Amino acid sequence: MSTESETIDQIKEQIAANPIILYMKGSPTAPQCGFSARTVQALMACGQRFAYVDVLTNSDVRQHLPKIGHWPTFPQLWIAGELIGGCDIVTDLHTKGELKPLVVAAVAK
Repeated sequence: MSTESETIDQIKEQIAANPIILYMKGSPTAPQCGFSARTVQALMACGQRFAYVDVLTNSDVRQHLPKIGHWPTFPQLWIAGELIGGCDIVTDLHTKGELKPLVVAAVAK
């Protein structure tokens, strides 16, 4: 069990090290909730690789991540160090054609 500050440092390192990281319930191949499943579908449609963390198997991350992004729910999509949002925001960006340019730009950096 990590301390809160160790966990927060770990999360910040994950966000900094990965241009695209999704904190979700389950994995991209086996999402454990409908919101995570829809978010993964939108992200996968952008055609770029992304990192993910299963918050169901990482209780420290599940507990402390909301403090970093000031976002209480999962999934949480972070692109280029910025919290993009959860399922509704991500699927809305995808529908408008705005998600893919964000994803492609983050990967290109």
